[in-house]
Amino acid sequence: MSVMSFSIPRTIYYGEGSLDKLAQLQGKKAAIVTGGSSMKRFGFLDQAEDLLKKAGIDSILIDGVEPNPSVETVQRGAKAMLAFSPDWIVAIGGGSALDAAKVMWCFYEHPELVFEDIIQPGSMPSLRNKAKFIAIPSTSGTASEITAFSVITDTKNHIKYPIVAADMVPDIAILDPSLPMTMPKHITANTGMDVMCHAVEALASTASNAFTDPYAIQAIKMVLEYLPVAYHEPKNLPAREAMHEASALAGMAFTNASLGLVHSMAHKIGGEFGVTHGLANAILLPYVIAYNRKFTDKYSYAEKILGVADLCEAIKEMNKKMDIPSCFRDCSEVDFNEKKFKEVLQRMSQNAFLDPCTLTNPGTPSASDVQMLYEAAYYGTAVK
Repeated sequence: MSVMSFSIPRTIYYGEGSLDKLAQLQGKKAAIVTGGSSMKRFGFLDQAEDLLKKAGIDSILIDGVEPNPSVETVQRGAKAMLAFSPDWIVAIGGGSALDAAKVMWCFYEHPELVFEDIIQPGSMPSLRNKAKFIAIPSTSGTASEITAFSVITDTKNHIKYPIVAADMVPDIAILDPSLPMTMPKHITANTGMDVMCHAVEALASTASNAFTDPYAIQAIKMVLEYLPVAYHEPKNLPAREAMHEASALAGMAFTNASLGLVHSMAHKIGGEFGVTHGLANAILLPYVIAYNRKFTDKYSYAEKILGVADLCEAIKEMNKKMDIPSCFRDCSEVDFNEKKFKEVLQRMSQNAFLDPCTLTNPGTPSASDVQMLYEAAYYGTAVK
């Protein structure tokens, strides 16, 4: 057996009121990175700024991070940081804001770099030369608050790039359930299924091991139990706490074991069509499980531990109850025009095949296998 490694986040504060930990920071300046208007609308930005003031820390706001953060947005944020010289970067909001802030951090610390310099996994130089990083998620899904991953979109070439660097794991993660309680139902569903996908893919990954499996299994268990409750009862605090914790647990699993074809394919179809990442994962997951069962017994392993008859069917049923379509052709979030789908299919399949997440998928999938899975997931047909 080759030498392997397992790393866990530095510090996690969780539970109701954990946002107050911002008032105990030591520093002088903070750059707050966020997305749209929801954090402002619900008062969390003002709360964060006030707590930082209590700590004697001045702050600037870098907002407008889009749902699929672009290279241009990352460069804009890094430029603002260079002008302000923060010693803390505080990312608050959905996974997109957290992902963008991580790469802004890199370019703030290393302004001589260009985006192409960090695409290769592990190519990012060391961080924490100028600032430390705090992640405060408002959604229970991406687990960006405790992972070494970020996903950035090259809008010119319509490609999402997973950026992987151990140094991007935040110094502090704050899991306050009051933030995700503000999520609309469809975002609760999409981000919650992102958690499920992280856990299931980490479990089936060829790099999974005795350290990562318990995190993945526990996350799957919690999603099955609590996601439907959080979806139907948005103000249910125990369900929101459980989903926030499940997201972090799944993140611990996949940041060590990596992922698989679901994420490879979601990255690329998201880049081509703009579909939300969690929704793409939710639609793709049953098809990839059906394909992967030929190469791994890890799904059966999970079913035995969890007392679930068929994990794939349980996921399909959960999707149905949350109004998630069973195939891309029936998805109304974006225009999945069939003509365009056919035009980009071969290129999209090749790009997904080359995605780093494909490396740890069970079996040895080919580009033609990926194309077959895209076609099955688009039309809602059986996996060959």
